[in-house]
Parts: sequence; C-alpha cells; structure tokens
Amino acid sequence: MRRALVGELHAFVGAWPPRHRASTGWGVPLVGVASARDPLFLELKTVASPSHLCPADLLPDARSVIAFFLPFERSTGLSNISGDMASAEWAEAYVETNELIRAVCGHMKGWLEAAGHVAAVTPPTHDFDEVTLVSAWSHRHVAFVAGLGRFGLNNMLITESGCCGRFGSFVTSLELEPDLRPEAEACLYRHDGSCHRCVTRCVGDALFTDRFDRHACYAQCLQNERVHVALGGADVCGKCLVAVPCAFVDPVARRLQR
Repeated sequence: MRRALVGELHAFVGAWPPRHRASTGWGVPLVGVASARDPLFLELKTVASPSHLCPADLLPDARSVIAFFLPFERSTGLSNISGDMASAEWAEAYVETNELIRAVCGHMKGWLEAAGHVAAVTPPTHDFDEVTLVSAWSHRHVAFVAGLGRFGLNNMLITESGCCGRFGSFVTSLELEPDLRPEAEACLYRHDGSCHRCVTRCVGDALFTDRFDRHACYAQCLQNERVHVALGGADVCGKCLVAVPCAFVDPVARRLQR
C-alpha cells in the first residue's frame, strides 16, 4: 500500500504544473511515514509549541502520518541569491507550492477515502498564532518525525535533496510501517562547526548561531509580501536557504561519501 500511495502522490505532483500553468518547477517529491503513536509527537509540545497538536487531535483514529517534501528546481534557488529582497521566482514558487501542497493533501485524502480509509489535512501555511508566530501543526517538525531529515542551523529541515523546497503532511487511519529517522546530522555547523553561512546570509538580523528571532524574520517576510503584493500571500524570504551547502543536498552525507 505504501508503494501505491507514494506512486499516486508522485503522479499527482508531476501532472499538476501543466494543468495549472505553474511557473515553478519541482523535483521528485520525498515521502516519509511516522506512526501516529510516535512519542515524539508529544515532545513537539516542548520543542515546537505547547499548543502543537498530536495526530489524534486531527483524526481520532489516526494510525500513520505522511509527510512529503517538494524540492524546488535549482533555478528557483539560484534566482534568490542576490539582493536583500526575495526574487520574483522565489516568491512565486512559495505561493504556487502552497497551492500545490493544499492540492496534494486534498487529493490524497480523497484517494485514501476511496480505498476505505480516513484522512485529515491542515493548511500548508498561515495557520500560526499571530502573536507567537508558532503553528499548531508544524509540517517541518512532522517531517522530522517521519524521517525526512535533520534540522539545520537555519531552522530548516535538511533532506537528502537539501532544504530548498516546502513540506506538507496529512494524517490517516491507514497503518503503514514508519520510516527510521536519520541519526547523523545533516548541517555542517552541527556536524563539526565548519559552516554557518546561513547566518551570514540572513538579511533580517534574525539568525544567529545561538538564537533565532522569529519576529525579525517575519518582519523581513512581510517586507517581501509588500514587494510582491501582486502574487498575494508571498510573505517569504529564503535567503538563508540559498547559496549554502545544504541548499540542494545533505552536505554531511555528501562529504562522508567522498
């Protein structure tokens, strides 16, 4: 059943851009599975937010949580390197990927229900507390529980395809074998202290080696939203995700393979 689920998700993502005339290009999606009973979901109430939901809060009969990563094509990441403001390509990728994540989750919910299971979905973004700026369901943290990667100094999850992209997730009553989580760090700073390029890349004075100011980060994102107002909802930056070793690969794994 897992193979069929992953195949359906891949097929949907592959067919979506031409049908919707999307300007963004995406690589092959990564898919991870976590048990809805994994104790790490309870730990997210400490790590992420006291109000972070557990799978059973979304679906009482939850058995599995499916997380997926939609990597941007390299050209999208490269477009966002120069300047202090997000590139038009990056801003549009953010908006279009949010639309795609919403569509993927809706489609997979219907696909699972047609197979006799139940599923629950949450919005891809903009479901956070406006004061704390913390989401009740962090797709990045859920993806960590599902084994898709390790967090970097830039607070992004570094997957085998890097961190340039976006995450989505959904909960289902279908029971699947959970994936193992990687034990090795993917961030070079956390591996051996050899890189903190994401800190120097931050244009909003929000990221430091010892702390992260999410309000300063969001202020920068809101500046970009005003610049790209025609796109609607482009409150994004992404400077700390590009021109860094972890943009498109897991740099620690790449180094160890040499």
